[in-house]
Amino acid sequence: MSDTSPSGPSGSADTSGSADPTGSADSPGFAESSGFASGPDFDSMTRDIAEVPAVEVIVTVAVNLMSAAAVKLGLTEEGDKYKDLDEARKLVHALAGLLDASATEISSFHAAPLRDGLKSLQLAFREASLVPDEPGQGPGEKYTGPVYG
Repeated sequence: MSDTSPSGPSGSADTSGSADPTGSADSPGFAESSGFASGPDFDSMTRDIAEVPAVEVIVTVAVNLMSAAAVKLGLTEEGDKYKDLDEARKLVHALAGLLDASATEISSFHAAPLRDGLKSLQLAFREASLVPDEPGQGPGEKYTGPVYG
C-alpha cells in the first residue's frame, strides 16, 4: 500500500438522490439498462462470472476488504465520521484470512502488494487503538504473525 490513504471503496455511488448521468439507480433508464425492470438475468450473470479468473475474484474481494477497513479506520477524507474500530478489526481479520488461505493460489505479483496493504492496515489499527493489542493479538495477526512498526 502506498503512503497515501485510500479514499474509500471505488465506484461508490452518489446517494444524494440527484440524477446521475453515469447510470446510478437514480438515473432515468437505469432499470432498463441494468435488467432490473424485468428482474435479473441469472443466465447472463452466470456466464459473466464464469469468464472471470479466480485470481481476479480473489484480488477484487481483497481490495474491497482493504477499502472498507480503511474507511472504518478513519483513513479517508471524512476521517472519524465513519471510524469504527470494532468493524475495522473484523475486516482486517477477514482480509488476513483470505490472503493466508489464497497464498498458494495467487502469484507473488498479486500477493505482495496485498500483504503490504494488510500490514499497513494492521499498523494503522494499532495506532488508532487507545489500548493497543499485545503483539500477535491484533487483527489478522493470527495469520500473519506479530506486526511491528
